[in-house]
Amino acid sequence: MVLNIAHRGARSLAPENTLSAAKKALEAGADLWETDVGVSSDGVLILMHDDSLVRTTDAAVVFPERSPWTFTTFSFAELRNLDAGSWFQQTDPFGQIAAGTVSPKDLASYHNETIPTLEEALRFTRDANWRVNIELKNLPSPMQDFPVVERVLDLIETLNIDPQQLVLSSFNHDWLHKIENLRPDIAVQAVIGFSPVRPLDWGDLVFKTYNARHTLLKAQTVTELTAKGVRLNVWTVNARKDIDRFLAAGVSGIFTDFPQNLAPILDTHAAKT
Repeated sequence: MVLNIAHRGARSLAPENTLSAAKKALEAGADLWETDVGVSSDGVLILMHDDSLVRTTDAAVVFPERSPWTFTTFSFAELRNLDAGSWFQQTDPFGQIAAGTVSPKDLASYHNETIPTLEEALRFTRDANWRVNIELKNLPSPMQDFPVVERVLDLIETLNIDPQQLVLSSFNHDWLHKIENLRPDIAVQAVIGFSPVRPLDWGDLVFKTYNARHTLLKAQTVTELTAKGVRLNVWTVNARKDIDRFLAAGVSGIFTDFPQNLAPILDTHAAKT
């Protein structure tokens, strides 16, 4: 079994959804990186997780009158002028700065980090001969009807990205079916577990691969579905005991914020199998 160890935007080592995060994930030995796609008010595909810019940029300072700072209400020029990196040093979200894991040189480089375009992310992945899992998210108003699937596929074709370097994932399973029809050569993965408390909805198990919230997934379920030929990835798994549990159960991949910690764990696991 080949495990895919994906860094969710290198969030413990660099500001999430930035090119610095991607580079740190590559250095850490992740098999691929995961990122989230958004769009500016003028139709530029960007990397952004939250609907609001507040947590990961200085939008509230630069545009104090634009509350709640929904990214789809900002032009690309406005987004590009935001500082998407300094918050990482200010908040130390995973305590890795305090632990000395993040160097002063890296911290300095994150100041005034920009919000990347999807094009920049794809070019980086292509040129690094690496892989990326692009999550397509439902877009907030006023861009909720933007043809994100078609635009992402157009960009992939324009840049001549090898399909083997790509995974497209989403909670919107209708979009995944559309991708399968338009580009059957690109792998898709159905994300499940949007609610942290509701049981996982597997639907009719029509997809080859599911990415499940790990707190809702039992190891026995992993074993049973894997035996049926379903591939399961789990997100976001950081604790050693959980990693060991899911590896023993037979998951196909792990999304983690700490891929730099996984090498010895995987070596131990490989020695036992």
